[in-house]
Amino acid sequence: MLIATVIMGVLAIILVSVGYYKGGGEHVLGLKSAMNMTIQILPLVILAFIVAGMIQTLVSHEFLSKWIGKGSGIRGILIGTVAGGLTPGGPYVSLPIAAGLLRSGASIGTMVAFLTGWSLWAIARLPIEVGIMGWKFTLIRIVSTFFFPPIAGLIANKLFS
Repeated sequence: MLIATVIMGVLAIILVSVGYYKGGGEHVLGLKSAMNMTIQILPLVILAFIVAGMIQTLVSHEFLSKWIGKGSGIRGILIGTVAGGLTPGGPYVSLPIAAGLLRSGASIGTMVAFLTGWSLWAIARLPIEVGIMGWKFTLIRIVSTFFFPPIAGLIANKLFS
């Protein structure tokens, strides 16, 4: 985590410096844009971390092991797939939840299925997708990606268990 933070810090300093030296005030516009995004996203990030922390604290290791742990097999992968598909929000929500579950005993395959289901199925995204892309395209996309989350979970379990 420290290395990623250092890399992002260096990248931010470089980009702000480039904006400053261009002389058109781009650095100020960029920092204002960053502040607006922070104000919009920060509450969601805080709540996602609270959910992730509470999952680690409130859900027993035995329960997680049974339903989504290493011994849960395909059942855990399917639960992870469906839970991921139903999880609303962006990576600020899904990644802390997946990390909390992984630390609490969920299997790698289940969490790969969770994140793949979140990414490919995204049930909360369907209304806007249908509105912009239409029913036909949305249905083709869903059918085309339907089996990927469980397959990704099975592959992850096989390779990393």
